[in-house]
Amino acid sequence: MFKRSGTGNYAYMSARVKAKTSKLLKEEDYNKMLMMSVPEISHYISEAGYSKEMNDLGSRHEGIELLEYATYMNMSKQFRSILESANGELKSMISAYLTKWDFENLKVVLRGRNYGLPPDKIREDLVIAGSLKEDDIERIMSAPSIEDVMAIFKTKTGLSVSDEALRLYKEENVLTRIEDELTIGYYKGVLDSITGKDRATNIFRTYIKYVIDLKNIETIMKFKMENVDGALAADFFIPGGAQLNDKIFAQANAAPTIEAAFNELQSLKVFEELKTLLSQTPNISLLVLTMERFRLKLAIQVSHMYPLSVIPVVVYMIMKEDEVKKIRTVAHGINSGLDRDTIKNLLVI
Repeated sequence: MFKRSGTGNYAYMSARVKAKTSKLLKEEDYNKMLMMSVPEISHYISEAGYSKEMNDLGSRHEGIELLEYATYMNMSKQFRSILESANGELKSMISAYLTKWDFENLKVVLRGRNYGLPPDKIREDLVIAGSLKEDDIERIMSAPSIEDVMAIFKTKTGLSVSDEALRLYKEENVLTRIEDELTIGYYKGVLDSITGKDRATNIFRTYIKYVIDLKNIETIMKFKMENVDGALAADFFIPGGAQLNDKIFAQANAAPTIEAAFNELQSLKVFEELKTLLSQTPNISLLVLTMERFRLKLAIQVSHMYPLSVIPVVVYMIMKEDEVKKIRTVAHGINSGLDRDTIKNLLVI
């Protein structure tokens, strides 16, 4: 018999996400979509759970734009429904995890403002699933200054950035420092929300710590591929990982080559598997894809261990996000005229 983890409606939420997980698209669905046109894919996903969004948006959008809006809207609704149905410590952990979408939405808005994109184009890539609601996003998009933007964001999420990050954005149009500081704040918030001491909660805490390690490894590899000076690395380090501390991070970034950086990571439990994967990664896009595959694999591995915990809930959300990415990847690939093998290699299956 499984013992529930902390306070919250674990049995109810476990049953809900189990039912939702069973409805996610399978590998054979993506193989079928690879043989379709974009309108055929839209019809296919309508019959697979996206019909309400496709119908609601069909009068205003069409083609690839309709598919993009509908998939993100569906995902937003699923995540909000899960959060609203949870209670107790379970709700707190889910809420902290979903803050990632507040962070992602802020990046979308700031980048859109930088490039002078119209509001409708910015809204296309928003996932309203965290603390920021539609009205908050609209206020951020219309805010006159970056200080006003960040004030709204801090009020709703508790996340803030330094004056130096704001200065770099205002004077040099550099968004990287804001992104890095918010990333650090996000993972700190998730770890702080995991307060239970039972085994299931400890496993979830450990999972998040390994995700932090993987994000830091991804940063190291990006620096090596882009020949970025290792001395600049300290500002990009995310603390709180399972094994990769600031010393290892600095040593790996100071290494002269990718191979030498690998050697600095030998003490990590994930080293052997990642070394094989990353040594075959020729560019940054494939590096990010490789790390996504590994994070997804890690999440699935822990999902069946403690069903009456936050773990299956978060794993469902990871898999739902993965589903939406796959649908959009297939549709964009077909719309761009890519061959089927190339598109399939871009899927995290």
